[in-house]
Amino acid sequence: MHICTAGSEWERRHLLFRDWLRRDTADRAAYARHKQHLAEQDWPDMNAYAAAKGPLIAEISERAEAWARATGWTPGA
Repeated sequence: MHICTAGSEWERRHLLFRDWLRRDTADRAAYARHKQHLAEQDWPDMNAYAAAKGPLIAEISERAEAWARATGWTPGA
C-alpha cells in the first residue's frame, strides 16, 4: 500500500503502470517473473530490492507512457 498526494505525478505514474499491466499480458507476465525471481534472493533491505526492479519498471513505463499518449489515458479514466 502507498500513500500519496491525490493528483500528484507520483500517483499518475503508479496508476498508469497498474493500468498498463492490466492491459498488456506480456509486460504483466515479465514483471511477475522478475518479481518472483527477485523474491528468491536475500536483500539487505527493501531499497536494494526496489533498485533491482528499477530497470524493468523503467522499460515497461516507457511503453505505458506511449500508450497513455496514444489513447489519451488519464488516471481517472
